Amino acid sequence: MTEAPVVRLIEADIFERQVGFRFPFRFGAARVESAPQAFVRVSIADESGHEAAGWSAEMMMPKWFDKNPALSPDDNVAQLRASLHLAIEVLQAAGAKTPFGLHAAAEADHHRAAASQGLPPLVASYGLALIDRAVIDAVCRMKGASAADAVRHDLFGITNATAPDLAGFDLAGFFSRLEPSPRLAVRHTIGLADALTAAELASEQRLEDGLPQTLEGVIAAYGHRYFKIKVSGRPVEDLERLMAIAAVLDRTIDGYRATLDGNEQFESADAAADLLDRLQKEPRLSRLRRSLLFFEQPIARAEALSKSVAALAERMPLEIDESDGDIGAFPRARELGYAGISSKSCKGFYRALINRARVEKWNREAGSSQYFMSAEDLTTQSGLALQQDLVLAALVGTGHVERNGHHYVDGMAQAPTGEQASYLAAHPDLYDGASGRARLVIKGGELNFGSALRAIGLGSLVEPDWASMTAR
Repeated sequence: MTEAPVVRLIEADIFERQVGFRFPFRFGAARVESAPQAFVRVSIADESGHEAAGWSAEMMMPKWFDKNPALSPDDNVAQLRASLHLAIEVLQAAGAKTPFGLHAAAEADHHRAAASQGLPPLVASYGLALIDRAVIDAVCRMKGASAADAVRHDLFGITNATAPDLAGFDLAGFFSRLEPSPRLAVRHTIGLADALTAAELASEQRLEDGLPQTLEGVIAAYGHRYFKIKVSGRPVEDLERLMAIAAVLDRTIDGYRATLDGNEQFESADAAADLLDRLQKEPRLSRLRRSLLFFEQPIARAEALSKSVAALAERMPLEIDESDGDIGAFPRARELGYAGISSKSCKGFYRALINRARVEKWNREAGSSQYFMSAEDLTTQSGLALQQDLVLAALVGTGHVERNGHHYVDGMAQAPTGEQASYLAAHPDLYDGASGRARLVIKGGELNFGSALRAIGLGSLVEPDWASMTAR
């Protein structure tokens, strides 16, 4: 397992499965009650004609990839479908190359093709990310390797072809030293409309599914110590919301850490600074203020990378998320004062690994640890998508990962009984079936996913039930 195979993409199929939420998820200006999950199935062949299949999955969340208010949720989903089909065409046209070589040959062409159809960079990234991951899964199955071992042993042939700023950096050597942990703390998302205490829920809002619904409830049920707090871009309202959240956290947890997520809702760095000024002056937020790790994407992507944010960054480390539309985004953001970038499977497995290498390189050069990555969520669903994302989060070494899919969706409620049973049997460290369906197991605020990290392929031993989905 020391030489990357040369492979080609023979065929790829796209499927979807609708996912209904327990209650609405509000982030930024969006309010989502259901969304489809895309599944990809590919077939690859190596130079000897040996074939292998691979899979990937990801939510098709409306109002995140493209927040144009003129577009409906259905329009957003149609954009993501188009990106998937474009990625298949470009990767098939790339011919036979190493797994990363296929990606590198296709990336620029795919983004150009997507742009020609009016698809924004994040939408373009989605399509290539899912096909890439399915190819990665297939290569691992072909070689009998876990994805973590494949990365460490250079089975994908990752180079600096898409990131010339890493010239001279020993990528293979760096990846060979990665030690992904099978345990990650879960950073619980506190959405803008989420109830904090039982007293806030009217009787008709209370669910009878046995799962926690409020912030108090999830802390009691899962033992969370890490939190991601959504803010709206309206400093006065945000301050009131933060005080209510802090009141719950301060009285229920001895020590906690948190992040703020602006979801592009602040029109400028000055507006974000206004919130931080108010936060600094409010004595009831002293513990919360000390707990904060970074501020994620406060400024709308149209403005976020247009001018320096150095003054704002002096108050709190800043991270880009929605502005991460292509492989060059992180270096551009760094020049403006951002120190962090998110890892999300929907933006690219290879992109996250390359950005992790950048963090290593820049921190070595600076003699500090100021640059960082975090692992963020896209309401990632239990099963294939979640397990692939956990493997990536472990590889980039984030230590904690935002997880919200299990909170807004009741386990694998959308999957057939047989598929759920297969996950319970193959990944008993991750799921519990006592409720009659497979639900994610979080104990002491952590996930234990050794079975996914060791699995042959990219994170999962279970093939999805393709017959239960809609072909696209």
